[in-house]
Amino acid sequence: MTLPAILQYDHGIAAVDSGYYRPNLDAIHVITERGRAAIVDTGTSHSVSRLLAALDTLGIRRDHVDFILLTHIHLDHAGGAGQLARELPCARIVVHPRGVRHLLDPGKLVASTRAVYGDEEFRKHYGEVLPVPAERLIEAPDGLRVELAGRALVCLETPGHARHHYCIYDERSRSVFTGDAFGISYREFDGDGTQFIFPTSTPAQFDPDAAHASIDRLARLDPKHAYLTHYSRVSHVPRHAVTLHRLLEAYRRLADRARGAGPARHRVLVQGMRELLLKEARASGSPLTDSAAAELLAMDIELNAQGIEVWMDTQAAKP
Repeated sequence: MTLPAILQYDHGIAAVDSGYYRPNLDAIHVITERGRAAIVDTGTSHSVSRLLAALDTLGIRRDHVDFILLTHIHLDHAGGAGQLARELPCARIVVHPRGVRHLLDPGKLVASTRAVYGDEEFRKHYGEVLPVPAERLIEAPDGLRVELAGRALVCLETPGHARHHYCIYDERSRSVFTGDAFGISYREFDGDGTQFIFPTSTPAQFDPDAAHASIDRLARLDPKHAYLTHYSRVSHVPRHAVTLHRLLEAYRRLADRARGAGPARHRVLVQGMRELLLKEARASGSPLTDSAAAELLAMDIELNAQGIEVWMDTQAAKP
């Protein structure tokens, strides 16, 4: 199943496929209010041309984009921010205070991403990462409200996936744009009224305790929908929150099982993550075969295992 490149929802919300890795993996969200627009996450530098074309399709003038809101600065979410800022002359870039230095000078972020993916994969999937001019940045402490033509968008600090992560609560639609704080839910797995969702534990700042707290914070808002970067709208948020809490604890048990595995630790984590997510997908009513599901989830399984390993090492190093 391949969705349209642009999904249009109510309340002036649209999802644009960034083109990162494969279709329907990475969404850029556009919020429109009375002819003005805000963009939530940018995808990579390769995504910019797709997003500009989508703005044209949606009838949004480039000088009518007021904000680019970055849930966090991982490159599949913010790698295109510098290039996009050049194309959208009036847009201010809103970012967590911990992320500011990485947008001003993305060198360290680029180097850490290259270390995970390798040089060839980095060039293929991320391209050139440009800095953002300091005068275009807005730091987003917890509770910052920005007004899009009178429509309040509230930044809520939500660590767990990353310490510099925030989500955006849209008061008009009673929805929340969650980046990676409320997990991953690919539309290919949708069953008859069901949605498969799971937490992301990607390196290098995964913290299950903080992730639990952030999920609770979002659920307390009682949002009508959550808009995930991977991939777009999910409903029944309280029910999904229960699933995410349960799976975070399953990740802890995977870590416990792998602690004594020695050199086989990574293999044990990957195998355990694959078994867990395939079981969850089946239980959710996914129409996919195990082999098709495993293929779609392969990158997430690997990255989740890597992130749990980093967390295990961090815990072990504590006095």
